[in-house]
Amino acid sequence: MEAYAGEWLQLLIRWVHLITGIAWIGASFYFVWLDNSLRPPALARDADDGVGGELWAIHGGGFYHVQKFRVAPADLPPLLHWFKWEAYSTWLSGFALLVVMYWWHADLYIVDRNVAAISPLQAVALSAALLAGGWVAYDQLCKRLGFAHEGMLAVTLIVLLTAVAWGLSHVFSGRAMFIQIGAMLGTMMAANVLFVIIPSQRKLVEAKERGMPPDAVFGMRGKQRSVHNNYFTLPVLLTMISNHYPMTFAHPRAWLVLACLLLLAAFVRHFFNLRHRGRTAWSIPLVAAVGALALAIAIAPAMPKTGNAVAMHDVQAIIAARCTPCHAEHPRFEGLASPPKGIVLETAAQIIANKAAIREQAVVSRAMPLGNVTQMTEAERAQIAGWIDHGAPPD
Repeated sequence: MEAYAGEWLQLLIRWVHLITGIAWIGASFYFVWLDNSLRPPALARDADDGVGGELWAIHGGGFYHVQKFRVAPADLPPLLHWFKWEAYSTWLSGFALLVVMYWWHADLYIVDRNVAAISPLQAVALSAALLAGGWVAYDQLCKRLGFAHEGMLAVTLIVLLTAVAWGLSHVFSGRAMFIQIGAMLGTMMAANVLFVIIPSQRKLVEAKERGMPPDAVFGMRGKQRSVHNNYFTLPVLLTMISNHYPMTFAHPRAWLVLACLLLLAAFVRHFFNLRHRGRTAWSIPLVAAVGALALAIAIAPAMPKTGNAVAMHDVQAIIAARCTPCHAEHPRFEGLASPPKGIVLETAAQIIANKAAIREQAVVSRAMPLGNVTQMTEAERAQIAGWIDHGAPPD
């Protein structure tokens, strides 16, 4: 019953995370697009009033006229809308999901006994430390490099994340390594809002309320971190869906695969940001497409060698010991209320019906068992491959 309640909890948190994430990402995409699409004000009096750019749009059956001030308006309006709760809600729900799924079941989702013999507690402690440490390192880079070295900042951050991914590949499962890097980026994004963007905006408002000219540097800080968040978005989304694709996280050099995918995702975002400024750099999607194709070819799994023919009863014994603790009508592994993806492997007929999935997950990608928690050996994987490659005889 506890496992069943846990699955419902994961479903509800994931749903909230998805809803709030859509709201946050939508706002981020819109405002960066808006900022890149602004044009000088058409009326001289608007420019004299401090308007730096404007945009006309039509949506939902109506016309909109949006203006952005170079620093701040002469007088604050009575109602000023803030955009922050989308970010906070997304991070809180994402962190809750990380806790109830990965930290709560670290022995299944984070620890891989073929990678490192660490305890679940050690895995959780390292994961938490990296969330905080990643933000501190990134924030210090931003402060020390300032506004004039964005290129150097980007390169340094890429190198840092790649190094962390490489290190984690020697400690965590590939699946957990992908999620951890995504969680670190998501934490940087939310912390940008909490510790930089909103405080900078408060400084602008407070200065106006005191009748003092606001310091433009606060607006520059907020914009810098907002743009960073915009570039982080697609890489974070990629890590969120990565757990469905073992061809990426189960690769022997999963850290390098992740680094390439994150770069491609950020590259795609850069194309759209340039396009919104009126520059269409078709070379970017071309390079991204070629890069994605090259990556797909490079990480294509080598087909396992066909071994000797193996009897069904031998394969069924391996499956019973290594797979059915999870893939059963009533899983015996703690924390699972139902078999993953609904796949049950308790009978010969069920094993034969799922032979393609078994070959892909247990033999080719070696993504299963999760974290190799049941200690499937290479010899056993070879036996499964031999049985399938010789036609999967039923007896």
